Amino acid sequence: MAPVVGSDDGTQYHKDFTLSITKALGDQLADALDGMGRVPLHEENIARLKEKPGVYQLYLNDEFVYVGKADKSLPARLRNHLSKISGRRRISLDEVAFSCLYVAEDFSALAPERLLISHHKEMGNIPWNNNGFGNKDPGRQRDSTVLKQNHFDVEFPIDLDRPVEGLTPGEITLQELLEKVKAGLPYNFRYGKSAAFKTRRVSIPAAEMTADQVFRLIAVEIPDRWQVAALMGYVIMYDDSPMSYRSAWRYYRDGQSIDAMPEAEPAGDVEVDESGADD
Repeated sequence: MAPVVGSDDGTQYHKDFTLSITKALGDQLADALDGMGRVPLHEENIARLKEKPGVYQLYLNDEFVYVGKADKSLPARLRNHLSKISGRRRISLDEVAFSCLYVAEDFSALAPERLLISHHKEMGNIPWNNNGFGNKDPGRQRDSTVLKQNHFDVEFPIDLDRPVEGLTPGEITLQELLEKVKAGLPYNFRYGKSAAFKTRRVSIPAAEMTADQVFRLIAVEIPDRWQVAALMGYVIMYDDSPMSYRSAWRYYRDGQSIDAMPEAEPAGDVEVDESGADD
């Protein structure tokens, strides 16, 4: 019979054991994605995907920049990114690529994108997960916020030379025009309400009009004290003229455009909207 070893002789016969299941899953997800190819963020590539939930990674000029998830549809989520990037300056869809993994519905409860983010943060930085890329409309209370120099909207501002889709020549109400502009741009256009918009008639001269041209047209038709302000990441219209916004780079008042110099704070951590980061 083997002798019984007591604790008095210094032998360690008990200790804690930690099984890091989440870390193992994160490592496996990262390895699976790293072992895959990647394709440009183009519609023809997105159209080949299955309508399934999953996780994905984005690359900018071959640099890994973003981890995201789609709880319902990978194609729908990636199309959101395609639309957003297509309306930005200083970046092209040809520079952005993606790879993705389908995940089972029961696995999504483990927040696989969080596992991937944790894995990659240990290895280094994921720029777009920390610069506001996945954020949705911040709301009226954030319109006066000064963005940091490394914010996605500062690095890649909206493109006002982008054509507004869905316009047709002819006369419509100002309210209808505002709705068409909101639906026809790849970035958000948020505006206040007024009964005057429903009766004011506006003539659209051509189908091919840029956002800049349409906002000039709108500025002619809106009542006094209303203005359109192009911020770094979206456009707003309210009855607050001549109020200035610290992140605005162009205003539309009295049918004219007025360029401005937006402010920016030093680079640093950007507040991320967890509720709207990824559907």
